[in-house]
Amino acid sequence: MWTRATEPAGGRCAAEVRRKVAPYLDLQLVAFPQDGVLRSPGGVENLERALDKGVDVVGGIPHFERTMADGAASVKLLCEIAADRGKLVDMHCDESDDPLSRHIETLAFETQRLALQGRVTGSHCTSMHSMDNYYVSKLLPLIAESGVSVVSNPLINITLQGRHDTYPKRRGMTRVPELMAAGVNVAFGHDCVMDPCQEGIRQCFEAVTTNAARVMHLENYGLEAGCDASFVLLQARDPVEAIRLRAARLKVFRKGRLLAETPAATASLHLPGRGESTSWMVPKPQD
Repeated sequence: MWTRATEPAGGRCAAEVRRKVAPYLDLQLVAFPQDGVLRSPGGVENLERALDKGVDVVGGIPHFERTMADGAASVKLLCEIAADRGKLVDMHCDESDDPLSRHIETLAFETQRLALQGRVTGSHCTSMHSMDNYYVSKLLPLIAESGVSVVSNPLINITLQGRHDTYPKRRGMTRVPELMAAGVNVAFGHDCVMDPCQEGIRQCFEAVTTNAARVMHLENYGLEAGCDASFVLLQARDPVEAIRLRAARLKVFRKGRLLAETPAATASLHLPGRGESTSWMVPKPQD
C-alpha cells in the first residue's frame, strides 16, 4: 500500500490498518512522496517521519522532479536513506512515454553502489517502451546485474500511457519479455483498485448490447414494453458494475423463455466475529 509521505495522518492510519489485517494478509507500506521528494516542500523530512513511524519501504517518483538532474539526485538520496535504515526501495520509475526518462539506469547504479541488491524495485518503467533498442540493449544487463526487480502494471499502463499521442497510440507497457529473458525478476501489479474510472464504460456496455443489436437489425430488441423479452439478467446494479465485476449471468431469456440460470456469486468470509458473505457489489445507498 502506497501512503503519501506528505500526509502523516494517512501514514498512521495505514499502519493501524496493517496491524489489524496482519492475521489475514501481508500488507506492506511504502512512504511515497507523490510529487517528488525534492520538489515538495519538506519532502525529505516528511518521508523520514513516515519511516520513523514504521512504514516499511522507501518510495520515490524521480520523473516528477523538476529536472532530470533532480530526478537522478532524488534516486541517489532515497537509496542512501534506505541503505542507512535497512529498508526496501520501491520507486515509481519512468512512468512516462518520454524515452529520455532513464531513472531506472540511476536506480540500478545506486543499487550496486550501496549494496542494495535484492532490496530494490522499479515500478512501471514504461518509458522503456519508447526507448531505442540500442540503449535498451545496454540497460537490460545493467538492471539484471543490479538485482533490481521490475513491476509492470498492465491495466493502468495501457490506460495512462500514450494519452498524449494522436495516432498511432503506443500501449506503453515496459519490455516484459526482454526483461525476463535478461534474467530480471519481473512481477505484475494492479496499481489501482477501481480504475480506470467510469468515463466511457456505459458506452462500452451499449456497444455490446443496443449498438450490436442495431448492427444486426434485430427487431423488438430492448427492455421497453412490447419488446420480445430476450435479455440477460446480470448480478449488478448498473452497467459500470456489470463490467467491473464481470457479473454473473443470473438468468438468460429468449423471447420470454428461460434458457439458463446461474446461482448468484457470493464469497463467504471466515473472520473472527464476521461470519458473513459478500457479492462485492457497491452497497445500495440508504434512504
